[in-house]
Amino acid sequence: MIQEAIRMNGNAHRGSRVEMVMATVRRRISGRSLGSGAKLPSIRGLAAALKVSASTVVEAYERLVAEGAIHSRPGSGFYVANQTAPLSLSEIGPKLDREVDPFWVSRQSLETSDSNMKPGCGWLPAPWLPESGIRKALRSLSRAEETVLGDYGSPLGLPPLRQLIVRRMAERGIECPPDQIMLTESGTQAMDLLCRMLLEPGDAVLVDDPCYFNFQALLRAHRAKMVSVPYTPSGPDTERLAAVLAEHRPRLYLTNSAIHNPTGAILSPVVAHRVLKLADQFGLTIIEDDIFADFERSPAPRLAAFDGLDRVIHIGSFSKTLSASARCGFVAARPDLIESLIDLKIATSFGGGRLAAEMVLSVLSDGGYRKHMEGLRNRLARAMSDVAIRLKAIGIMPWIEPQAGMFLWCRLPDGLDAADVARAALERGVVLAPGNAFSLSQSASDFMRFNVSQTLSDRTFQVMDEAMRSARKTGDGESIKPGPDTR
Repeated sequence: MIQEAIRMNGNAHRGSRVEMVMATVRRRISGRSLGSGAKLPSIRGLAAALKVSASTVVEAYERLVAEGAIHSRPGSGFYVANQTAPLSLSEIGPKLDREVDPFWVSRQSLETSDSNMKPGCGWLPAPWLPESGIRKALRSLSRAEETVLGDYGSPLGLPPLRQLIVRRMAERGIECPPDQIMLTESGTQAMDLLCRMLLEPGDAVLVDDPCYFNFQALLRAHRAKMVSVPYTPSGPDTERLAAVLAEHRPRLYLTNSAIHNPTGAILSPVVAHRVLKLADQFGLTIIEDDIFADFERSPAPRLAAFDGLDRVIHIGSFSKTLSASARCGFVAARPDLIESLIDLKIATSFGGGRLAAEMVLSVLSDGGYRKHMEGLRNRLARAMSDVAIRLKAIGIMPWIEPQAGMFLWCRLPDGLDAADVARAALERGVVLAPGNAFSLSQSASDFMRFNVSQTLSDRTFQVMDEAMRSARKTGDGESIKPGPDTR
């Protein structure tokens, strides 16, 4: 009996080791570090790397052959089957707890019920958007010529909208002719096209720490090697920036400068000049994301304004202040880059989104939009003040007091992990944005980003208080029921 038990236990351990080897190979295939037709490591090589027996690897490979994931070539070895495995971004890089995965906030904010409160999301409530202007534009668009309703737009984009963008950029100190602006479906598409054009897998790319979490998600998709620089209330830490540039030689730097996401900080002119000097010294291209421009009361420094669109590529969109449903953004860059981007846009999406561009042009050209934005900025300022006061009352302290925008970057009371608080809040129907979702170095576990426009309900603060108490109990060793989508 005892010997049988030992034998069964040994078989169980062997089974788990075989499954571990299979899972490792599957991760490499789904993450595309092993592409279609690629040769797998030798049996002895993989056994040594994973510290298992050769027979364990043999069994794992045989099972994967049976699944159709790999195939054997006698006398040659094992190869990935000639089929394209879906790219699994969650398998790229180290395995992270879902609460701090860069996709977590987006998935929860987009997929959970509309009845859930979403102080962690990155957009305004629908009633805060210019609904009357949008409806007016749609009525006008319904009477447009047939070509507007049915034809592709030009790859460069609607000329009157590009001319309007030129005037808006000039108000922020950026000089750019219309033919150096290309419309895109969003700021995210602009960033994606630039990464496609400028990066190769394995290239180093610099981001702020913390930074907008979708920068990390996008760079994962492009198989980039991410490095980060700490962000201060006046911009990136330039001493650390110089050291990171010297050590890693990144090709690109993705950042916000006018209103930083998630911190709400504004780049100072002194820091901006230092960043551009370092960019010139190390051959760095900067992609400046300026999608929160219309929230400003007065223009903040822009890297593109100081640089003249030489090393800086400037992007924007209208999703935050007009409508997330009207997918329209733009990229402003040197003429040679725009020419290459036009070809890439044709290859990936063919023409431009003319209907969305026409609608955006109609809303922005109407005098009601400026009036709406003036009221929105005042409304956000009041919300910023009210939410900051209420958060302080429950021990959550803002990192800075932002001059504009919708975000508060806050530190939780001592001993609390933002991921635990977010998990507990999700059980109660509230989606939060834990700090490490924004931090490449995973150094923001006690921080959280709040969208003040989505954090005004009394219920939100009640849930925050309950969630923090639950998280404290968890930290003291007491268990709570896991929330949805936790692993």
